[in-house]
Amino acid sequence: MVLDQLEELASKAFSDLDRATDLKELEAWRVRYLGRRSSLTRILRSIADLPLEERRVAGARGNEVKGAFETRLAEKKGSLEKGLALTSQRESLDVTLPGRQVLLGRFHPTTQILEEICDIFGGMGFQVVEGPEVEWDYYNFEALNMPQDHPARDMWATLWMDYETEAGDRPCQV
Repeated sequence: MVLDQLEELASKAFSDLDRATDLKELEAWRVRYLGRRSSLTRILRSIADLPLEERRVAGARGNEVKGAFETRLAEKKGSLEKGLALTSQRESLDVTLPGRQVLLGRFHPTTQILEEICDIFGGMGFQVVEGPEVEWDYYNFEALNMPQDHPARDMWATLWMDYETEAGDRPCQV
């Protein structure tokens, strides 16, 4: 008798599920057939009153039906959500609108920081001055009062150009 109730409930539930066309109806179906006060829950609770052998068979079948309900509900929900997403995508696409503006890009982060540092020092009264990439020894060291044996004039701390004056000096340290 319990098995007959389960089979009848399953066939009715699956036919109702096939007729569901939106997520509200699907939620109503879930409450009706899988909720705490549903027919399936009442049938599963009544299994405890059956004799042991019938209880095993009815309990196993009841769990199979409940699992089938949950599986079919998830499948139906997925298909409805997919259809809803496709419908909303089609509705949101208006081919008569102009295209989206393409953003051209930004400065490199190092460039941004360099400009920010220059702005800070400019606010303190300093000036940014550009000069040649290669400078004479005089402007890099002599004018700054660095003696000939200063560590900054070391061969590994300074780039040298292979140039010597007639006196044997190398004026082109960078």
